[in-house]
Amino acid sequence: MIQLQNVKKYFGQRLAVNDLSLHVPKGEIFGLLGHNGAGKSTAIGMMLGQVWPSDGEILVCGHEVTRNRQQALQKVGAIFEAPVFYDYLSAWRNLEILSHYTAPTPASRIREIVDWVGLSGREQSKVRTYSHGMRARLALAQALLPQPDLLILDEPNDGLDPEGIHEMRQTILRLHREMGLTILLSSHQLNEVEQLCTRIAVMNQGEKVFEGTIAETRRAQSWFKLRTGDFAASVKILREAGMIIGEREGSLVLLAEGTGSDAVVVKLVGAGHRIFEIGPESQNLESFYLSLVQGRKGAA
Repeated sequence: MIQLQNVKKYFGQRLAVNDLSLHVPKGEIFGLLGHNGAGKSTAIGMMLGQVWPSDGEILVCGHEVTRNRQQALQKVGAIFEAPVFYDYLSAWRNLEILSHYTAPTPASRIREIVDWVGLSGREQSKVRTYSHGMRARLALAQALLPQPDLLILDEPNDGLDPEGIHEMRQTILRLHREMGLTILLSSHQLNEVEQLCTRIAVMNQGEKVFEGTIAETRRAQSWFKLRTGDFAASVKILREAGMIIGEREGSLVLLAEGTGSDAVVVKLVGAGHRIFEIGPESQNLESFYLSLVQGRKGAA
């Protein structure tokens, strides 16, 4: 559904996206992760034809965006940046107006969408009376207007409370399950990405640094929790011995390939260090993401 090949984007002299290649298959919920300024929004802007690439090729739904934007985006719905509505009009009237940006939408379709996103009973209320959660549901409703095959969601949970986040998660899963939509999800909430996505890509400083399945993130690296009498001194010894290649959070070490925890224990005890605990860390998406990004910062 989405194919980026060696895409670059310059803003003046600044390289915002560097040699980005990405593949989002049909029928998948795909997560796009990265810190603020990593290039995620620029990449999504290029997919939607709102930002022009400096180099490379972008195909959406089988069509090259820069050469045939209308066909590429004909079956694409999106929440991108902060959705803007006419606050003095009702949600229903907003959806009617927004539908004319693509193609007039029958009332039956608007009714179906309103029911889908849980706004039934409030669709005739003025948008200025809506809570943040209701505005998020209205944003999702406008993304569904073109009866999309592909849904691109940029921070759909931004500003929502825990109940709103849960409701949005369940709605996204329903859209995927019952409508068969392909969904690209960009989010800072790693726990949500872990629950929703089957595959992810991680961007850092404009470059893709990982692409793979959620399962691969859990077995990608051998981080161990290490508690000693002096963690900093222990890390120094292990680094000098070439037994670790990373450390973080004052208690975690990344073992070098071929190094086992038994060898670490022997080395530290031999150096007179007391060891209170050593064992593999339970890897989740958050720990994988932090180790990946912090590791690259350390290398830089």
